[in-house]
Amino acid sequence: MSVVAMTIAAQRSPAQERSAPSRRTRLIRPALGLIVPVTLALAWEIIVRLGWTSGRLAPPPSVIFWTFVDLARTGELQRDTLVTLSRVAAGFAIGAVVATIVGAVTGYSTTLRRLLDPSLQALRAVPSIAWVPLFILWLGIFEASKVTLIAVGVFFPVYLGLMGAIQSVDRKLVEVGRAFRLSDFAMVRRILLPAVLPAYVISLRSGLGLGWMFVVAAELMGASEGLGYLLIDGQQLGKPAEIVAAIVAFAIVGKATDWLIALAAAPFLRWEDVVRHD
Repeated sequence: MSVVAMTIAAQRSPAQERSAPSRRTRLIRPALGLIVPVTLALAWEIIVRLGWTSGRLAPPPSVIFWTFVDLARTGELQRDTLVTLSRVAAGFAIGAVVATIVGAVTGYSTTLRRLLDPSLQALRAVPSIAWVPLFILWLGIFEASKVTLIAVGVFFPVYLGLMGAIQSVDRKLVEVGRAFRLSDFAMVRRILLPAVLPAYVISLRSGLGLGWMFVVAAELMGASEGLGYLLIDGQQLGKPAEIVAAIVAFAIVGKATDWLIALAAAPFLRWEDVVRHD
């Protein structure tokens, strides 16, 4: 029995040795990202507690935590977060869909690229705040103008990333597809789509990041709810803890949505044979 047991152990040990580090890695990697913010927060808390600064304009983490607790107790934090999240989700969906269509056709067709791209590149240089008065005149101060402004912010990085990815597809891959007499649909599905997908996911994440930045400008347009409104309310009432709490909420929710996109895209990118630094 001892020989059989040793044989089974010898057969299982390589798999166990591979799985154990992978489990540890899955736990350690997310924790590494917390080291810098937690260290800075603890350092600032200690500095304020030692009396080296008053912490009035830059509140310590303990004050921000209790501000979160107070906002959550009244339900204001949950309400404002959900309102902002719904605006970003709607703007991201509209902007990403339109950008995907326009980016795909301009990347695939040289004629359409020469026709549309110069105007779009000029519009891309317009600051986000410059759209605010125009959208208010066109759409009013309600949700339509806010969602449209966010969609504009999302559109340009997704459009530019997808168009550039299609243009950078290896010419040899396209020639192989033509040699096999693939139809246009098969060419897109079997060659272009896998080639552009990694860059497209990155452009979606960039667009989402700009969507979170544009929502602050959007909530300047007469908003009475949302994290942007919470920022303005804290500034007008002289509450720095409320301002920092709103910024932290933006950071947490924004990071969570970015993680969701990366998680959703991961199954479609498993085929990539790239260098991974552990």
